[in-house]
Amino acid sequence: MRVRLKGDVICTLFLLVALCSLLYSQLEHLVPVGNKEPTQKKLSVTPKTFSDPRPPWKPIPAEATVPRPQVTPTVRRTEVANNRVQATTPTPLTDSAFNFKHYLLNKDNRNFNLLINQPKKCRKTPGGPFLLIAIKSVVEDFDRREIVRKTWGREGLVNGEQIQRVFLLGTPKNRTVLATWETLIHQESQTYRDILLWDFMDTFFNLTLKEIHFLNWAAEFCHNVKFIFKGDADVFVNVENIVDFLERHDPTEDLFVGDIIYNARPIRVRKSKYYIPETMYGLSIYPAYAGGGGFLLSSRTMRKLSRACREVELFPIDDVFLGMCLQRINLKPILHEGFKTFGIVKPSAAPHLQTFDPCFYKDLMVVHSLKVAEIWLMWNLLHSPRLSCTQKKQVKKPFQWKKKAQITTQASPL
Repeated sequence: MRVRLKGDVICTLFLLVALCSLLYSQLEHLVPVGNKEPTQKKLSVTPKTFSDPRPPWKPIPAEATVPRPQVTPTVRRTEVANNRVQATTPTPLTDSAFNFKHYLLNKDNRNFNLLINQPKKCRKTPGGPFLLIAIKSVVEDFDRREIVRKTWGREGLVNGEQIQRVFLLGTPKNRTVLATWETLIHQESQTYRDILLWDFMDTFFNLTLKEIHFLNWAAEFCHNVKFIFKGDADVFVNVENIVDFLERHDPTEDLFVGDIIYNARPIRVRKSKYYIPETMYGLSIYPAYAGGGGFLLSSRTMRKLSRACREVELFPIDDVFLGMCLQRINLKPILHEGFKTFGIVKPSAAPHLQTFDPCFYKDLMVVHSLKVAEIWLMWNLLHSPRLSCTQKKQVKKPFQWKKKAQITTQASPL
């Protein structure tokens, strides 16, 4: 009996130890889950958001005070990490494709150094050029700048009027991709004398900085220009039509012409490239603004906008920001059908038509979203002496084989 009782006690103690070990392992497995979650969130946000991918050999302190492009992929990766950790947790309001908090904290920093200047650009012609073409570009798009130089962006006389050209650039957002970018861009500037380079990072949300810095440059170094065309590098411009249009206007009067967009609403969808939260813009409708493909303005309007842009708070969408500046000076932009910001749309009644036809482009001013090869091809097609866009006369009567019938009649006796 003593032996049996002793064995029972030992078995009971063994079962208790096993049960305690099992409970302890379960508790050890459950407790860290709650603790690991905030730790992972912190690790996925903090080091990436404030990391600086720039190489140490090229420090530019001013870049730390403006919104920078490395924020965009960082937040997206953060959202993915958060979704993997806890799918039921809603995305915080601060998580978006753009760090608006950082932007708002630093939006008053709007004065950046001009690294490459062309101070004599508008002094080449007595009295100033008739038209200055200003094209937004990025450092790595050398091929687009070159095709513009060789086609519609040529400097010289067009219909007897002097044309000059500049490209508007910021510093590249990823300097490690093209290590020799500084040498290349300085060489390009010395060759063509048409590069304007500012010391802010070239990103989508910094296009507003490019807008105000160009207007300030034009007011200082090109105040004698008559008119300005400002557009993108992926557009086709019929400069002859623009010159013909501008010759009927006075540069000393206000003029702002383009593909004007009215009653546009802010995009509230977070995944959109143009997402704007209500905390940044509370109104339901944007002021009228020109599509970014290209627009025209007079010298008088350029000087007014230059002053107005210093008084209007920066806005991350440059087209809308310029519309706010137009509203500030109480100037209504003019809609012109020759500006095709969204390209040439096929008529619904004739879907078989080929819109990439020089006869479609002949009477237009600006067509947006063309590839490099398409710009070159369209330029050559439009300037070909064999181009004919005359419409054929419509046949009112049914077609009859008269000549064939006569030949048959004459040949029948034989």
